[in-house]
Amino acid sequence: MANGGGGGGGSSSSGGGGGGGGSSLRMSSNIHANHLSLDASSSSSSSSSSSSSSSSSPSSSSVHEPKMDALIIPVTMEVPCDSRGQRMWWAFLASSMVTFFGGLFIILLWRTLKYLWTVCCHCGGKTKEAQKINNGSSQADGTLKPVEEKEEAVAAEVGWMTSVKDWAGVMISAQTLTGRVLVVLVFALSIGALVIYFIDSSNPIESCQNFYKDFTLQIDMAFNVFFLLYFGLRFIAANDKLWFWLEVNSVVDFFTVPPVFVSVYLNRSWLGLRFLRALRLIQFSEILQFLNILKTSNSIKLVNLLSIFISTWLTAAGFIHLVENSGDPWENFQNNQALTYWECVYLLMVTMSTVGYGDVYAKTTLGRLFMVFFILGGLAMFASYVPEIIELIGNRKKYGGSYSAVSGRKHIVVCGHITLESVSNFLKDFLHKDRDDVNVEIVFLHNISPNLELEALFKRHFTQVEFYQGSVLNPHDLARVKIESADACLILANKYCADPDAEDASNIMRVISIKNYHPKIRIITQMLQYHNKAHLLNIPSWNWKEGDDAICLAELKLGFIAQSCLAQGLSTMLANLFSMRSFIKIEEDTWQKYYLEGVSNEMYTEYLSSAFVGLSFPTVCELCFVKLKLLMIAIEYKSANRESRILINPGNHLKIQEGTLGFFIASDAKEVKRAFFYCKACHDDITDPKRIKKCGCKRLIYFEDEQPSTLSPQKKQRNGGMRNSPSSSPKLMRHDPLLIPGNDQIDNMDSNVKKYDSTGMFHWCAPKEIEKVILTRSEAAMTVLSGHVVVCIFGDVSSALIGLRNLVMPLRASNFHYHELKHIVFVGSIEYLKREWETLHNFPKVSILPGTPLSRADLRAVNINLCDMCVILSANQNNIDDTSLQDKECILASLNIKSMQFDDSIGVLQANSQGFTPPGMDRSSPDNSPVHGMLRQPSITTGVNIPIITELAKPGKLPLVSVNQEKNSGTHILMITELVNDTNVQFLDQDDDDDPDTELYLTQPFACGTAFAVSVLDSLMSATYFNDNILTLIRTLVTGGATPELEALIAEENALRGGYSTPQTLANRDRCRVAQLALLDGPFADLGDGGCYGDLFCKALKTYNMLCFGIYRLRDAHLSTPSQCTKRYVITNPPYEFELVPTDLIFCLMQFDHNAGQSRASLSHSSHSSQSSSKKSSSVHSIPSTANRQNRPKSRESRDKQNATRMNRMGQAEKKWFTDEPDNAYPRNIQIKPMSTHMANQINQYKSTSSLIPPIREVEDEC
Repeated sequence: MANGGGGGGGSSSSGGGGGGGGSSLRMSSNIHANHLSLDASSSSSSSSSSSSSSSSSPSSSSVHEPKMDALIIPVTMEVPCDSRGQRMWWAFLASSMVTFFGGLFIILLWRTLKYLWTVCCHCGGKTKEAQKINNGSSQADGTLKPVEEKEEAVAAEVGWMTSVKDWAGVMISAQTLTGRVLVVLVFALSIGALVIYFIDSSNPIESCQNFYKDFTLQIDMAFNVFFLLYFGLRFIAANDKLWFWLEVNSVVDFFTVPPVFVSVYLNRSWLGLRFLRALRLIQFSEILQFLNILKTSNSIKLVNLLSIFISTWLTAAGFIHLVENSGDPWENFQNNQALTYWECVYLLMVTMSTVGYGDVYAKTTLGRLFMVFFILGGLAMFASYVPEIIELIGNRKKYGGSYSAVSGRKHIVVCGHITLESVSNFLKDFLHKDRDDVNVEIVFLHNISPNLELEALFKRHFTQVEFYQGSVLNPHDLARVKIESADACLILANKYCADPDAEDASNIMRVISIKNYHPKIRIITQMLQYHNKAHLLNIPSWNWKEGDDAICLAELKLGFIAQSCLAQGLSTMLANLFSMRSFIKIEEDTWQKYYLEGVSNEMYTEYLSSAFVGLSFPTVCELCFVKLKLLMIAIEYKSANRESRILINPGNHLKIQEGTLGFFIASDAKEVKRAFFYCKACHDDITDPKRIKKCGCKRLIYFEDEQPSTLSPQKKQRNGGMRNSPSSSPKLMRHDPLLIPGNDQIDNMDSNVKKYDSTGMFHWCAPKEIEKVILTRSEAAMTVLSGHVVVCIFGDVSSALIGLRNLVMPLRASNFHYHELKHIVFVGSIEYLKREWETLHNFPKVSILPGTPLSRADLRAVNINLCDMCVILSANQNNIDDTSLQDKECILASLNIKSMQFDDSIGVLQANSQGFTPPGMDRSSPDNSPVHGMLRQPSITTGVNIPIITELAKPGKLPLVSVNQEKNSGTHILMITELVNDTNVQFLDQDDDDDPDTELYLTQPFACGTAFAVSVLDSLMSATYFNDNILTLIRTLVTGGATPELEALIAEENALRGGYSTPQTLANRDRCRVAQLALLDGPFADLGDGGCYGDLFCKALKTYNMLCFGIYRLRDAHLSTPSQCTKRYVITNPPYEFELVPTDLIFCLMQFDHNAGQSRASLSHSSHSSQSSSKKSSSVHSIPSTANRQNRPKSRESRDKQNATRMNRMGQAEKKWFTDEPDNAYPRNIQIKPMSTHMANQINQYKSTSSLIPPIREVEDEC
């Protein structure tokens, strides 16, 4: 249908024509002028039509009003148009203006009348009140009734109006579902009306349209009817009608709604001010907030700026489009120009940006006048809004998205201390190639965006790693990373922070936030301080049975160091076992070759094949080692009630049951599969373990079935890791004389004395005041200490506590006999040690020498040259910003000790410290008497000094090492130094050739077990995630037997509680311990000289239930030339055919031997338990307190003085040997002379490693 009516420049020339070029027909009729709908262009085109039936001249150029029978209209007969081309824009504009000003006038009039009425009522009220005061109570009740009725009517009227107002407010409020739907619907319809305007903008400004045939006009009419109803609701709900009438949305309705009704009445459309609908875009941010799409302040601000900028831009473009296409009214609309709406949009953008190309410009006076004012406001808006928008977009979090879970793939969330170092260490271990296919995606969540290096690391692992910026304390961020569907959440701690307690508090808050959001999520968190683990127990949803674990770095670090005091090098071996290392092959025959072969071993778990069911643990262990080339060290045992415990080398009394999980040491996970695939029928004849694959034999599915226990009730708790519950202590009394002391032995014990803690896992004594254990330098110098542990600690009153209890507890484990405990001497600041003493005062054999580890006088006073181990710790490491200086105190102390020189005669004292009785020493003491025909040694732990004495006795067999020169210096002292910065390890050994860029585990000090860094514990996070039993196994090995029951007790009282010796607590002593076995003599001496490690493994396992798992070898043992180097390195899990040398020390898991103390009545703790010790040539000559020394009987003093050996450290000084057992002390005269070969041979005859072996037990051969 052709639209009648030309565009903007139409004139009122004579002759009506159909504008728009459609078909038309000429008719005669008399039509009233008010119903005409024709513009100037339509009248001009009608002059070329065919002849009319009217009497007007065909050549007439004007339309005469009396002769209106000649009329041109569109095809539809129902729409009349004005043949004169009259414009009706003023009618549309007038409808809007009348509505606006008329309503404004009514509101103002109403307010005026209301004000006058209020004033009048106020005056009348005062008059009535005066009358009431004058009349008093003379008025009757009847006269008050009409007044009360009138007030009730007013109240009822006000209540009705208020109800309607409240209803309207609820309807348009976004706080209700109805209101939100209505607000969103209004906004959507406003955008729809704006789209209709964009469509109609391609038509002339004013045109003839039939409402019944024009679809867009009908839709626009429906929209505006809805807007009118919504306007009414808003008007009713408005508190201030005047402000409501003047607000932007109301003005938009005034100039868009009434013209639509006028267009229906006139059958004429005027584009007019419909562009004002673009101002509705300002509410876009509010709509998104109602829908909970916008939640952050930055996003709200960004949407606000964009909506204001775009709505202003589109509205101004609509006004320019109107005036430029219409022309100026005072110019009779002759100066118009045809511009599309989008050309006007372009013009406004060019104008706002001050570019002004000039290709499009305003011609009308109205347009130019508008542009003058728009440039002022638009330029200011452009200059302020656009930079802010760009800044908000630029500051938008690059990693602010949400994680999309992949079907069939698990993901974990890693948070906490996210740095390049922590992430790289974590990823290197978590994604190691030796693991099975790791189908786990790692999602990192941190509130700080990564730097370029960390970002590059994420990009290198983009297939398995994603990073999102946020905080786990924010539930919205937890929802972004899909924490509810995550397999676990790992929290990393800052090991180098200055305030460990604050760091632990932060991680505990992270745990609380995550557990509050999703209580069932599994959390593995790092903790720095042991005492802060107690706060995790306060979280109701924290459940270690469901996999929640806290890796306490201080507990494990000090536990590793403590185990090195018992078996040097063990810290290195265990650290390498739970860290994933790739195999590095070295062809040269160097110590690195054998060390790196062991480094490639890791700890894995796998279910045992049904072929092993019914066999004893030693039998299965031997079969796995010999045939499968696997080393099994522990199993997870499930009792009849399905409670599981980890049993480490449980011995031959335990039979393997179906569904048993084994703990293996192997080079990769594929090798461990052999234990699951092994079938006796199919693989019995196979010699190559690589050929052991899955066979076709039917296998028992035993992982879910309930299986009866094959472990005797008397032995269920042996070696248990006790993961099942805090109440997992043994309930059944065991009567096996090999496992607990007999009744006669129990009767000899003083039942009223508490010797162990309440769990029976640690030696205990009554709390002691710190003053009773403090030694002055002179007291320490007059007391001969040997075979003890010296702990050099740097710290002051302001230093963070490192938790020395975790160092002492493994050295006071109850699976050591009391006489085997090494005396511990702390050398350091007394102010710092006083702060630690509260956690140490329940442990026996602990002394303190106030001083500094850098003082050689203090070190000589504690006989550091005679100690079994020197531990160097620092509590000040994290208070220095320069990482290279963090370890300065420990390094200086280590170098200071190594440069010290000592007397030549220490060889005999060192021999004595290891339990060898030199000739001339009184052996009449019951402590020196043989037990079961063998001389007892207090500890199986053998230091590097043991082979030195033997080497003197066998000069033809081994390289000769004399006890002088290097042996007289501090280099022979066994030390382990804690480091914070891995690169500082290069400063510990001045004679090594380690590159500063070498990884810690490849350096000589770490391989030798003389250095330990907390960074090696990072690997425990991923190891614990893949198997939480690994952490339990490690903690059981290094902590001496810490249990959940003990942790709960420490959390409650922050101290160990003493307990009476009952069969239940004594049964807890029956657990394995790590020790070192010398091969120089004893039952394994024949294997020590060129024998195979596999033969040693099988013999120790079959005969003594000893499980060997590594070698501690001299660094230069592979050289054929003599060497004076006493450094040793660790070899983990050597192969069967590995050749042994006599100087090797073997790491083994030794069974607890109750018979070791049965012949020693004096070993029972008496009232002197806090000071008592075995008098046998023990590795520790314990130090009695000053008070006890003063209160000794004079006879004892005279006897000690008479029999004391006069020793001269430099040739003159006198020393006293003290013992902790006054009633059983035996004086011994020791004359120190140069040692001859004959004397060395005499010494050697007492050095027999057979004394380290428990009595041989009959073992049934079940292979």
